Amino acid sequence: MTTRLDKRFARLNAEARAGFITFITAGDPDFDTTLAILKGLPGAGADVIELGMPFTDPMADGPAIQASTQRALKAGASMMKTLELVRRFRTSDGDTPIVLMGYYNPIYHMGVDLFLSRAVEAGVDGLIVVDLPPEEDDELCEPAMRAGLNFIRLATPTTDDRRLPAVLANTSGFVYYVSINGITGSASPEARNVAAAVARIKRHTSLPVAVGFGIRTPEQAAEIARNADGAVVGSAIVDAIAAEIDAQGRVNPGAAERVLAFVRQLADGVHGARATAAE
Repeated sequence: MTTRLDKRFARLNAEARAGFITFITAGDPDFDTTLAILKGLPGAGADVIELGMPFTDPMADGPAIQASTQRALKAGASMMKTLELVRRFRTSDGDTPIVLMGYYNPIYHMGVDLFLSRAVEAGVDGLIVVDLPPEEDDELCEPAMRAGLNFIRLATPTTDDRRLPAVLANTSGFVYYVSINGITGSASPEARNVAAAVARIKRHTSLPVAVGFGIRTPEQAAEIARNADGAVVGSAIVDAIAAEIDAQGRVNPGAAERVLAFVRQLADGVHGARATAAE
């Protein structure tokens, strides 16, 4: 079955450019602001959207995304509201892939079968669940694949050639390469090391390889996009959202437009990366 992610990366490949993948947290700082940003992301240049599922005990997220999750939960975020965001996004966009990213606990709490059926119904395309290793594929990965969802797995700088085949075995859509040893937004990736890692992963798979963790500026995004199939930006966008919240927790008027303007700068960096490199 050809999924939205398959179609999107095939189009990017035909256009000889890398994809720009954005991350925001569902419900941060509130449902309506997330929806406004979510709907504006494709127009601002996002090729794929990762939507974070708020959770109280993250493992891989740095301070910026942890704070976004806390804001979302304080504002009443839930799994049902996360899926409702996707459903409302799909009323005006049937093409842009959406991947839910987070942890297994909220999915387990909801029930795997119920979660998958509602995710598919809402228009979700894939899942990144960072705390489920390949050894636990029967918990969620395999049921998700049977439901028609891509299951995207993380590879890291410590994933060696012996471990990589297990990581890639049931991965589809794309491979998410974590560019640093650490949590999101904690350091900047070294482009030369990332290029070597992407080349190594590609010797094991024909899937696209997207790179994330630590990319914060258009220049960094462009540098990564010259060698990877996609560049993922999360913490920097989440910080831009946080900057639009005043001391009383109110969202500034026009916040979504300013966040999307920043996203557009990042997208320009990614989309122009290979053309600039060829000059």
